[in-house]
Amino acid sequence: MTQKHQGGCHCGTVRFTVDLPESPTIRRCNCTICAMKGVVMLDVPLAALEITQGEDALTLYTFGTGEAKHRFCSVCGIHPFHLTRSDPDKYGINVACIDGMTIYDFEEVPVFDGQNHPMDTGKSVYLGVMRYERLVD
Repeated sequence: MTQKHQGGCHCGTVRFTVDLPESPTIRRCNCTICAMKGVVMLDVPLAALEITQGEDALTLYTFGTGEAKHRFCSVCGIHPFHLTRSDPDKYGINVACIDGMTIYDFEEVPVFDGQNHPMDTGKSVYLGVMRYERLVD
């Protein structure tokens, strides 16, 4: 079962629709680009994402093996999604780019060891969790 959500970049140039599974895989990654972006991602099948506006404004960035395809808005610089290296049949959607969602919606987010990637080491490792604890109601 999935639920359709809208999303986009900060300036609104790039817009998309994504069908989120009922219990999506959420994670952060410690690889060099993900650590710098600081995003929380939801993994979805490729067919679950439809770019509805601004595809021509998306710029592609790759590094290392070039397998992960990071896309960002050429106007505002926000990274709404990327093609994952771990599972090239999935996109990692930036939670903060989904309308009505924030990274603070999740008390715990597993942290994936992208610096020691499973494609390089043969094993998948989660290093721990990042926690958000609300201090004020």
